[in-house]
Amino acid sequence: MTLSALLAGRIRAEGPIPVAAFMAEALGHPRHGYYMARDPFGVAGDFTTAPEISQMFGELIGLWCAIVWQSMGSPARVVLAEMGPGRGTLMADLLRAARTLPAFAAALDVHLIETSPSLRNRQAQILAAESVTWVERFEELPAGPLLLVANELIDALPIRQFVKQDGRWFERMVGLDAAGAFIFETGPEIAAPPLAPSVLPAPDGAIAEACEPGRALAAAIATRLAAQGGAALLVDYGPTASAAGDSLQAVKGHAYHPALADPGHCDLTAHVDFQALAEAARAAGATVLGPVAQGRFLPSLGLEERTVMLMRSSSAEKAADIAASARRLIDPAEMGTLFQVLALVSPDLPPPPGFDP
Repeated sequence: MTLSALLAGRIRAEGPIPVAAFMAEALGHPRHGYYMARDPFGVAGDFTTAPEISQMFGELIGLWCAIVWQSMGSPARVVLAEMGPGRGTLMADLLRAARTLPAFAAALDVHLIETSPSLRNRQAQILAAESVTWVERFEELPAGPLLLVANELIDALPIRQFVKQDGRWFERMVGLDAAGAFIFETGPEIAAPPLAPSVLPAPDGAIAEACEPGRALAAAIATRLAAQGGAALLVDYGPTASAAGDSLQAVKGHAYHPALADPGHCDLTAHVDFQALAEAARAAGATVLGPVAQGRFLPSLGLEERTVMLMRSSSAEKAADIAASARRLIDPAEMGTLFQVLALVSPDLPPPPGFDP
């Protein structure tokens, strides 16, 4: 039975389900979820992330981690973790850069937080030469100072949607039309929706979103950092300030796809509310820095210098590809402005690279 059939059966039996429930099943159903049984990355997949665009992305994050480790007093052991590590490309590039500082590389206790069996297998292939431990949840990481990286993770966490009618907010649901196709419906009134105060006065007809798992994760990371030390780097796309809007979207074959069509067979994401993440982390005790646009963050770590270095040792054709990849990462018309970088840091640490006052 397909995921569409399973979801349709559930809706017929229980009634319309929240957008968050639909999104959670579409992406994470144990058997049919989009991420559970496929490699969606790269030209042959549905979308391309920054680590797949250029090795420089992971290398520069490796440099960032090394500098933060030094600011922590160069502990003999530090947990290096990545959440939602994709194919393992970012971690492979990060660890290669880490080896330029042997003491840092020797201190790393590397963990990948991954729930997908298919992606774990792919990561194991790419990181075959590395010592890596896999866990399924953030809470399963071993104790100790932490360096955490998450690139394009939070945009894939389930969101709730709310629609405003007659001055009141209602849950947005997924139901079925007469032909059995998935449609949006208005659900029960929510007296106190988990929305920012600035969003609540939105006009009738407005749609607003809340990613409660994202807020909970930011708070959990911040609590850990405040108690045990370290820093986290969250890279994703979305607005820097909370605002109303419908950002739920699906991508299939590198093209937009109807959000409710073919659940389990297309990527389903929503813009990240960086203000909400920052507030949750700050309330849990971490120092919060940013967000900073990716187009500003990567050059501050030396993207241009690394680009020139790689181009010098490449053929003319390869050098052109390297330059084009660098532009794609930082150009405002590409990933430079939409993508933002947020740092969560233990209160005893100075501002890390890219977030200097």
